[in-house]
Amino acid sequence: MGHLTHRDLNASRERLRDQVAHALRAALISGELRPGVVYSAPTLAEDFGISATPVREAMLDLAREGLVEPVRNKGFRVTEVDGRDLDQFTEIRALVEIPTVVDITRSAAREDLEALRPVAEEIVRAAREHDLIGYLEADRLFHLTLLGLAGNERLVETVGDLRKRSRLYGLTALDESGNLIPSAEEHIELLDLMLAGDAEGAEACMTRHLGHVRSLWAKDDGPAGA
Repeated sequence: MGHLTHRDLNASRERLRDQVAHALRAALISGELRPGVVYSAPTLAEDFGISATPVREAMLDLAREGLVEPVRNKGFRVTEVDGRDLDQFTEIRALVEIPTVVDITRSAAREDLEALRPVAEEIVRAAREHDLIGYLEADRLFHLTLLGLAGNERLVETVGDLRKRSRLYGLTALDESGNLIPSAEEHIELLDLMLAGDAEGAEACMTRHLGHVRSLWAKDDGPAGA
């Protein structure tokens, strides 16, 4: 007991699993759950004041996202992601997302792009209010919805998986350094360029944005989040 800050969880069994998973992601971001450390479901359940079953189910959800890995008869280990991993994730995302954004800029309906403005503004709001979970959720919605305009569901699934494996690491440090807001504002810049039909500008903005994701979220070559 004592791994996590106390969080009140009040929900039906149907939603409790999702609430626990949400709280665990917050603990990963804040550093309460550390990379490389093994945590047991019963111990975490004591911190939440609930039974171990929804915690175990939530940890399995996180395992499918690549954030933790099961350790037989012990619990779950928080996945370590090093600089090489992040470089490879970012390289793949760049190969997929940048040309797709260029194509979407040239082909998407204006109303489909404009519909993303509230989401881009939500990203900035969350960054200014230090709402890291809100930031991640809005950021994920923006990028995957934008890529969805290309009409390739497998592409969206692939990028979504890469984001799950790298999205949490270094975010707290990025927020504390004051660099999260400029990164958030790049979403509005990108959207404005795409609405203006500026494919070259959108390409440059997306390239810069992905570069910031890599360089700002994990600046060292050791385990990310360590």
